[in-house]
Amino acid sequence: MGLNYIWDLMVKAQRSGKSKKGIYFLPAKVYSPYMELSLVDINAMQIEREVEVNPYYRFYDIFRDMFTLDNEESEELRNALFDIMIHFLADIDLMQGMNRREYCIRFVLKDMEEGLFGEDVRRGLALFDRDEREIIAVNVLRLYETGEAVYLLKDTMRKLFRRSTIYVNCEEKDELVFYVGQKESAETKARIELVRRIFLPIRFDTEIYWEHHFGIQGYEETMRIDRIALY
Repeated sequence: MGLNYIWDLMVKAQRSGKSKKGIYFLPAKVYSPYMELSLVDINAMQIEREVEVNPYYRFYDIFRDMFTLDNEESEELRNALFDIMIHFLADIDLMQGMNRREYCIRFVLKDMEEGLFGEDVRRGLALFDRDEREIIAVNVLRLYETGEAVYLLKDTMRKLFRRSTIYVNCEEKDELVFYVGQKESAETKARIELVRRIFLPIRFDTEIYWEHHFGIQGYEETMRIDRIALY
């Protein structure tokens, strides 16, 4: 499906990691009266730096006198104002589609990105894409609401590392055993460290197993020769 509305374009930009400031809106010289975005390819999925918009599709009352055929003065200024106004209208579009909880999630994510959770968290977020950051922010909000740190730690790990499992060992000490299910690397270690820093309760120690699972009697998948890690 192509991009038809300015809010559609902005959502696509956010998900692809493209800055909204990098998009410049221009009034379309040729456009369809039935579409808001004037694209050469109506099924285009790539976001161009300059995007032409039909300002009369939804915003006729705002722009009706701005680009009349007999108005040839201050075209550069009018185009700059047009870009600012379309960005403003696009932000309103996005906010109207958000409920109160989504606002809270955005605020949590913004706080983390601006260093309110510490510099280590701010730097660590750069290792995650937009969807992964939202997973973390959602569970941070749930942590405030429920206080279920261990459950949310396990939930976050499972969503970010699909093959991972966390085992709780409270027989001799409070310990969480992480099985990641992939090769160890500096980047993966840093990603896990961020999750631990946010969700790990202070009283717990941790042990991490990477590619090979430690053996568990009764589970054949963990008892394969040359693929068993010692616990």
